[in-house]
Amino acid sequence: MIKEFNVNFTKKEISLVYQKVKDYPWNSIVDLENWDHGTNKSYLKELCDYWIKDFDWSKHQLELNKFSNFTTNIDGQEIHFIKEKGSNPNSVPLLLIHGWPGSVIEFLDIIEKLAHPEKFGGNKKDSFDVIVPSLPGFGFSSKPSKPLGPRKMAEIFNKLMTQNLEYKNYVAQGGDWGATIANWLGYDHSMFCKAIHINCLTMRHPDGPQSDEEKKWQSRFDKDQIIQDGYRTQQATKPQTLSYGMMDSPVGIAAWILEKMHGWSDLKDNNIESVYSKDKLLANIMVYVLTKTFDTATWIYYGRREEGGRLFPSNFKKIKIPTAAAIFPAEMSEWPPRSYVERIFNIKQWTEMPAGGHFAALEKPDLLVNDIKKFLRSLRYDPYDERGGQFTHLKF
Repeated sequence: MIKEFNVNFTKKEISLVYQKVKDYPWNSIVDLENWDHGTNKSYLKELCDYWIKDFDWSKHQLELNKFSNFTTNIDGQEIHFIKEKGSNPNSVPLLLIHGWPGSVIEFLDIIEKLAHPEKFGGNKKDSFDVIVPSLPGFGFSSKPSKPLGPRKMAEIFNKLMTQNLEYKNYVAQGGDWGATIANWLGYDHSMFCKAIHINCLTMRHPDGPQSDEEKKWQSRFDKDQIIQDGYRTQQATKPQTLSYGMMDSPVGIAAWILEKMHGWSDLKDNNIESVYSKDKLLANIMVYVLTKTFDTATWIYYGRREEGGRLFPSNFKKIKIPTAAAIFPAEMSEWPPRSYVERIFNIKQWTEMPAGGHFAALEKPDLLVNDIKKFLRSLRYDPYDERGGQFTHLKF
């Protein structure tokens, strides 16, 4: 059963958040102003002052609710999703999958561009049926009773698309955990998921690097992770302990998320607002705060560890469905050489972007949208084929 859903937090709930931000004991925090130590105190305090005085959650709630929101039960989880039907009756179903510390907020500015390209100077025959779910345990989806990993989430999203929404097949796009879930869709559910587009590579081939170039990349990656790995190790091993400190502290949640938005983005002059407005940063943070899902959102790291970690299974077989890789220069970790990636995927499109980082849909929405559309066009016999059926006219 699919039920309509409306994002609707009360004034009391919102006021409580603002009061906690206002009461934060700033004088107890030592001034370490270098972002290298973590989230910069001066900037965080500036953001929190804006949060109290100028930020209006109701505007972002309206922005969410201008789309059709739904919930549906899959394997005991209430899964929230946005669905925007494409302008073309034969629109390709496109599953957009966010990651951590993101939310459906990431995609709000690209949904219409993908579903209704004719409104932005394109052709409506390029349109998609756009499906944007909240990951289990994230945002407006329900909290699982135990950690779920990305492979299990791929199973849930495949059921969302094929059983609950009754699509015969579909394509998927994601970065961060969204990319990991897309990988598993391609690996486990290729009967239905017919192509994937990823802007991050989180999974690894079980045979490891082969060439000298690949081995040098692995060495650089391992060195980079010495500084990067703190949050990931905590969330993959003892996430519940972290949650006790965070759940009652909107400022703490903001600091934890801002550190990643700053560190993983393509900034100018080390300025986070060269890429994101305060409103966009706070809208995403508020999803975690208002839904009280900071704790269960971190569980995906624990769930992946239980599923086997970064590595595909030892008996891994190459993912055969067409795959597009969008490489943004400020991605949180360097992509492997193409030779490595091609041992995992059937790479049909490899785009080295001129700018942008980890949060592609927020940072460079038009680059991402155009790359997705280009990929799907390349797979069609005729980009404007009007024949019936779901996705029957692609070259697989």
